[in-house]
Amino acid sequence: MSIEVHLWGALRPLVGGALSVSVEANTIRELFRVLTNDYPGMEPHIKRGVAVAINGQIYRDQLDTILPANAEIYLMPRVPGG
Repeated sequence: MSIEVHLWGALRPLVGGALSVSVEANTIRELFRVLTNDYPGMEPHIKRGVAVAINGQIYRDQLDTILPANAEIYLMPRVPGG
């Protein structure tokens, strides 16, 4: 399934300045795999930790979460703390 993923500012130069990218992925795990394959510069960011917001709900370590069709998906840097 093709999804549109919105990126935070630090990731945009890695995709030619685009605000978002379209990728084929069904889960957060697949999303990260595709992004690191298609945009190798993202790998260090993903390894440091990326939060994924799906329709306003933030997922941090739930890699098997399904990405619903037509969802609003945003990548955000993980913020440490509690």
